[in-house]
Amino acid sequence: MRKISDWGNYPVIEAEVGGFDSAEQLREKLERAGPVIAFGNGRSYGDASLQSNILLTRRFNKLLSFDETSGTLSCQSGVLLSEILDVFVPRGWFLPVTPGTKLITVGGAIAADVHGKNHHVDGSFGKHILSMDVMRNDGSVITSSPGENPDFFKITVGGMGLTGIILNATFRLKKIETAYIRKETVRAANLDEIMDSFETSNDWTYSVAWIDCLAKGKQLGRSIMMRGEHATKAELLNPTHKQAPLNPRKGLQLDIPINFSNFALNHWTMQAFNFAYYNKCRPGTHKSIVDYNAFFYPLDAINNWNRIYGKRGFTQYQFVIPKAAGREGMRTILKRIADSGLGSFLAVLKLFGEQESFMSFPMAGYTLALDFPVSLKAMDLFKELDVMVSDYGGRLYLAKDSRMDAEMFSKTYPNADKFRQAIAMLNDGDTKFSSLLSKRIGLTD
Repeated sequence: MRKISDWGNYPVIEAEVGGFDSAEQLREKLERAGPVIAFGNGRSYGDASLQSNILLTRRFNKLLSFDETSGTLSCQSGVLLSEILDVFVPRGWFLPVTPGTKLITVGGAIAADVHGKNHHVDGSFGKHILSMDVMRNDGSVITSSPGENPDFFKITVGGMGLTGIILNATFRLKKIETAYIRKETVRAANLDEIMDSFETSNDWTYSVAWIDCLAKGKQLGRSIMMRGEHATKAELLNPTHKQAPLNPRKGLQLDIPINFSNFALNHWTMQAFNFAYYNKCRPGTHKSIVDYNAFFYPLDAINNWNRIYGKRGFTQYQFVIPKAAGREGMRTILKRIADSGLGSFLAVLKLFGEQESFMSFPMAGYTLALDFPVSLKAMDLFKELDVMVSDYGGRLYLAKDSRMDAEMFSKTYPNADKFRQAIAMLNDGDTKFSSLLSKRIGLTD
């Protein structure tokens, strides 16, 4: 037994933890009766990969094949996105979709059906999966794709690891000329301005905004948008960039060696940070060329940044509401958060495109993600926000959740009952795939 948690350090549990190097080793481990769940690199924020019996996938991390013509990559599920980038960016290829960290496994990216700054253009990660192999609880392996075993495929993408252990996957990478991003930064004075910026930025492949969730009144929702495109060689002006267009210099790597005091993050420190961060960006539009790490993964440059929230840990509240209700809903929710005084300095706003998936989080609309130190006051606030999100037709992101109840889940995920039935059928046998998350929201016993 060992103590283990996901990235939010909440909850922390004791569990039997083991890994595997081969499909045969995994098959032997699945002969043990009881609940089990896969654990990749521990970057889901809540309890989606926690259970009394955990199977680590990181040792199952080989690149299997790559087609240089089409960009088609096959790899084992324990491969990190960072490992793919390290190998293929120098060869002129990039991920089709990436979240705000590259330190997640391919299996985790599929199970959570992660999204990125380009969802309005390219959809979520699952859209780009050509095929995958999944080991079931009886040791059998199912190969699935949009055309082969499509029903199993659709409940595995976004299925939070409840259909089995993903062994490997095949997907296409995106061709790039350089490892740099042509970036524009736009300061918005309030919520209407930032939403106008999103509406007029549909022709940009990547767009995201930091939002000051403590601002009130006429400044409610003041934000800084970052939008970008993969830079071409002709757009590189810096001699160093031009000399090695696919090999940017590594930036400074910082480290948080210990947990911060639980009092370090409070209303006043976050308000000071938000004021400084917002005003650091001058009004207007600012253009620059940055490497892909600076654009996509700024937090990955800080090892163990989750320790900033102290020993009690943190939880991220990420929701999406339909586009039609976007302005009214986001204004109402932001006002409640600002009034609570429990703001977040890591608050990210994005606009999703159309998506019709069985269990995945995205829908056409606005999504806001906020980090909160764990506290009773925060938990009470979340209950209020749940009602608002539900009333506006939205839902919460399972990969970030650590406290949603079964009622909220069933009310906001239209296929919740069908998914519950499918998992019950697949869990027939002594070994059952489940997690603390799946039990909490009523998907498994």
